[in-house]
Amino acid sequence: MPDPGSGDARPDLWVRLEFGAMRFVKGHGTENDFVILPDADARLDLGPQLVATLCDRRAGIGADGVLRVVRAKLCPEAADQLGEAEWFMDYRNADGSIAEMCGNGVRVFARYLVDSGLAAPGEFGVATRGGVKRVRLGATGDVTVDMGSPRVLGVSRATVNGREYAGLNVNMGNPHLACVIDDPVAELDLTREPGFDRATYPAGVNVELFNRVGDHTVSMRVHERGSGETRSCGTGAVATAVAAAHAAGEPTGTWSVRVLGGTVTVTLDGRTSYLTGPAVLVASGSYPASV
Repeated sequence: MPDPGSGDARPDLWVRLEFGAMRFVKGHGTENDFVILPDADARLDLGPQLVATLCDRRAGIGADGVLRVVRAKLCPEAADQLGEAEWFMDYRNADGSIAEMCGNGVRVFARYLVDSGLAAPGEFGVATRGGVKRVRLGATGDVTVDMGSPRVLGVSRATVNGREYAGLNVNMGNPHLACVIDDPVAELDLTREPGFDRATYPAGVNVELFNRVGDHTVSMRVHERGSGETRSCGTGAVATAVAAAHAAGEPTGTWSVRVLGGTVTVTLDGRTSYLTGPAVLVASGSYPASV
């Protein structure tokens, strides 16, 4: 795919400045979709309203969030990550709010870097607000991310459709409440945000509800803060695997997590966690900045 964001080498990269248009790429990881904005030299004023407009599925491009691709050395949030990562993933939720991390997003971000020639296949670091994430990928195929050590912070409860479910409070750089439930997840109504303890999660929380459906296999649905129900959530899949492993009394192992958009694999080794799954770029184009 031609690179619309490599910075110094191409004068046409900044057509959005000359002609009022932004370049974008659209991608997804298990149907958790993103608008990718190449902005190597940090020239884009990415405000909440612009993000929300881009993510609008009727009036914009449509996505669960925005991934801005910017050089880490130009981002104050990445000041302590410069020796480990060249590129910073500036992730925004669909409502324009800033998020610490996104597991599906970092896979799509890495695939974009490789496909556009900004990084070579193999292993490299991506700077995020949740710290540097090491990614591993070939020229094609799935992407694996070292998601870091999950932090289990106790238990809490979520309320969905008047039913209360106990869950595990897991932090993956962003907050999660992962609840194993007996009710079939396919029958849940997640059109509204689940209830949760605001004292425990003052900045909101991603809520996962899952059934164990086989040997080291779970079926999960998720309501993401700032985006609503999504087809998949990478950090949520890891949090779900942690909660499933906790319930099974097995702190290590590999879990298949089925989401509405496909299946991802989570490996827990007692030290860190790995997320493996697809990352697909589906379209590119320009977007009028005046919209």
